[in-house]
Amino acid sequence: MAETGKGVTAGKLAINVQKRLTRAQEKVLQKLGKADETRDAAFEEMVANFNKQMTEGTKLQKDLKAYVAAVKTMHDASRRLQDCLADMYEPDWFGKEEMDALAEDTDTLWLDYHQNITDKSLITMDTYLAQFPDIKARIAKRDRKMVDFDSARHHFSSLQKGKKKDEAKIAKPAALLEMAAPSWAQGLISAHQVAQTNLSYNQAEEDLGRAQKIFEELNVELQDELPGLWDNRVGVYVNTFQGLAGQQEKFHREMSKLSQNLNDIMTKLEEQRQLNEEANHSDSASSPPKSAVTNGSDGELPPGFIYKVKAIHDYAATDGDELELKMGDVVLVMAFDNPDEQDDGWLLGVKESHWVQNKDTSAKGVFPENFTQKV
Repeated sequence: MAETGKGVTAGKLAINVQKRLTRAQEKVLQKLGKADETRDAAFEEMVANFNKQMTEGTKLQKDLKAYVAAVKTMHDASRRLQDCLADMYEPDWFGKEEMDALAEDTDTLWLDYHQNITDKSLITMDTYLAQFPDIKARIAKRDRKMVDFDSARHHFSSLQKGKKKDEAKIAKPAALLEMAAPSWAQGLISAHQVAQTNLSYNQAEEDLGRAQKIFEELNVELQDELPGLWDNRVGVYVNTFQGLAGQQEKFHREMSKLSQNLNDIMTKLEEQRQLNEEANHSDSASSPPKSAVTNGSDGELPPGFIYKVKAIHDYAATDGDELELKMGDVVLVMAFDNPDEQDDGWLLGVKESHWVQNKDTSAKGVFPENFTQKV
């Protein structure tokens, strides 16, 4: 069985080599102008369009793959950035839970976008281009069969033109044979020569018919298919880019909302920071040494004072009984000796710094209440 297989393989190889040799010889004869070549301008235009269409589609597929890869890269970069922010975001900061949810939503949005453009654009192009290799192979086969048809046609035409010459060439050796042969065998020899000539002629005619049939079947099939494929490219491009544009619009719309949420959280966090900073500054500025303002217990005022206030604006005294203030000064407020002397919106007090140093109220004065706030 192995030897038979080898024999069959060797036989097929020999046939293929012979076909290639015959086609090469026919091509040479056609280029030299010694053999007619079948030409079809309309089909050649279809093939040119096919090649252009395949080249453009392949480039678009390559660029789409590069775009999808870039989206994947951006997704990875976005995830790392969100993870970094989540790691740095302290639990007591404003919007910690919202920040974690925002990071998860952002990652999901990137995943959906990557998957959708892969399914709706890239896979569409992959399916569209999958048909081109088969058609390209059939075009190449059609070209080979056209050469086979031209070769068979050329061979048959040569036999037709040289039939009379061949009969004359056969007749001369036949005459010599007939002279040497017995009379009863002379007719058989002549008939044999004629039969050989007719057999070659008939074989060439059959080969021509078979080659023509194979070529025309492929030719008609491709002529029906190629124009439709060429027209179909517009619909493929429309669907591809409409799908891509739709996914881009959806992605950027949703990402814009998430970005606005992130901006709002950051704004609130900054407000929280400023409030904490002001509170810390206020506590620092209004906290004198405890031994200076207390009678031995934290939070108590010196005797004779009602409460503390802190200046939130500068105030320049315009009269001798007024107290001049600088923003941040802490004042110990005291009651008027005669309540009737107190004007609305005015307080009486002494600066805490003076009291700490001198322990007296000699530098007391009145000041506008709306320039201060209670501590």
